[in-house]
Order: sequence, then C-alpha cells, then structure tokens
Amino acid sequence: MAEATTDRAFTAKDNRGIGGEYTFAGALSFMRRRYSKDLAGVDVAVTGVPFDLATTHRPGARFGPAAIRAASANLAWIGGPFPWGFDPFERLSVVDYGDCFFDHGTASTWIEAIRDHAAGILDAGASVLTLGGDHFVAYPLLQAHHAKYGPLSLIHFDAHSDTWREDSERIDHGTMFFHAAQQGLVDPARSVQIGLRTHNDETHGFNILDGNWVQENGPLAVIERVHEIVGDHQAYLTFDIDCLDPAYAPGTGTPVCGGLTSWQAQRILRGFTEIDLVGMDIVEVAPAYDVGEVTALAGATLAMEYLCLQASKRPLPV
Repeated sequence: MAEATTDRAFTAKDNRGIGGEYTFAGALSFMRRRYSKDLAGVDVAVTGVPFDLATTHRPGARFGPAAIRAASANLAWIGGPFPWGFDPFERLSVVDYGDCFFDHGTASTWIEAIRDHAAGILDAGASVLTLGGDHFVAYPLLQAHHAKYGPLSLIHFDAHSDTWREDSERIDHGTMFFHAAQQGLVDPARSVQIGLRTHNDETHGFNILDGNWVQENGPLAVIERVHEIVGDHQAYLTFDIDCLDPAYAPGTGTPVCGGLTSWQAQRILRGFTEIDLVGMDIVEVAPAYDVGEVTALAGATLAMEYLCLQASKRPLPV
C-alpha cells in the first residue's frame, strides 16, 4: 500500500473521500477523517467528550470516544456504507476535531467547558457530531445549539427518560432533559423519546414511543410518528446506546432488556430524511463492559448513519 494512504488521520490532503487504509492499523480517527482544528469549509466536525462523572451506575463512558473511533476503522471502506450507495465524504467535508478538554477536578467548570467547545465549532459554521461520554454531556451541547438555533425539538433514543424531576440545580445523566425542558432549551411538545423501558410518573410534556410501542408498531410507524411530532422544526438528535437491547449493546453503564435491535435503530434513522437535524450525539458507550467491541461498533455505525443521512440531502459538489 502506498505511503500516502496510511495514517490518513494525519496524511490526508483534504477532508473528502474514503481512503483505502487497512482496518487493523494506522492512526485512529473517526472514519479515518483528518484530524484538524481548521474548520474553514467544514460541514461536520466530529468531536469526543470523554466525560463520565455524572453516571448513577457503572462508569467508563469516558473511554467511549476512543472506542468508537477505533471501531469506526472497520467501516471506512471505499465505496461507502450499505445501503446508501454513495460515499458521504464526497458530499460532506468532515474532520475529526479531537476531544473536548475539561478539568475533571473542578465540577463548576464542566458545563461551561463542554458548551464552549461545541459553541466554537458552531460559530465557525460547522455542525457537531459528538461522541460521548455519559448522557450528561447532552445538556451543555443543547445549550450551545440553543444559543444558535433557539428552542429545539429533541429526538431522544434511550432506555430511560432522563427527565426525573430535580428541584435543585443538581444535574446528572438522568435529569438533564428535565432541566433542558424547564429552561426552554427544547420544546417537549415538538420532541419525542424513543425506546423507553423504565418508568417515570411524569412525562413533562414529551411525546413517548416506549420500547413496547416500537416493537409492536415497527420502524416505519416510528418514522411516521416522529415526522408528525417534529414537523419542520429544527431538531437535535441524541442517542443513548442503551436504547439498544443489551444483546446488541452490552458495553454500557445502565443496560435494560427489551430494547431495539441494531437494525431497527438504523432503519429509523434512515427514515429521517425530511427532518431538519442540526446536530447529534452518541453517548454511554462504556468499552470496559463490551463484548467483542459490538457496542462500540454500534455507536460508530449509528454515527455513520447520521452522516449518510445528512449527506443524502446534498448533491455531489461540482
């Protein structure tokens, strides 16, 4: 293999196209994208937030971004992913922006650090695809997106509602969407939670398609219902990997049986062609509990589906 096609995270001359690098070697970045802090002309910046200090059960999601990047090497095939039939990186300029830095010993700075990291990318004109990290990171990410777009629809895949009432300023990875709704970051009436299978007495106005509803009605019904709820409103997509059944995603902090299959999740995402998605995060991948890297691969695949979805809305550059 020619030298120019190795270590493409550092040797790639531009941000477009899938190279022919070995899946088992070379410098790792998400989908072998070029590592860069230069966002000129960039459509999507992939960034990691290696944070798991707000977990209520098993920690380890701080290693999620690295695991997802490593697993993504198995997806970086010339010709593009099945069944899209095109290379999304011919239509989108995508870089790996590296990871967000925060001081893990100064809790008062966590939200600001993550929010400002995302805001800097958005201010440069790129959109943000975030690799978590526990689900707490979605809160400062929503703050950054709200500052640019205003109140958003939230499309939330999860086994848990993450809207448990918290009457103080305390926030963890199970309460942040309660605060997001209370603070007007998201509009619950135009938002939808998919795959839930833990009980919460309060919906706080969110539309819920729980795990039983998804299994009984199927992906096409989910797609139709999400379009009805969100309409033409701008939406932020957040995907907790524990939305998948533990058979498909064992490597997570709070697994719950009865979840979606990998295919169901992929099929639903592929149906969001008419939704105006402004950003996405994929969170709660905890590789210490994984088996054969299947959870990390699921996370990388769902992130790739999002990029293909966004690319499908764009023609090839002339």
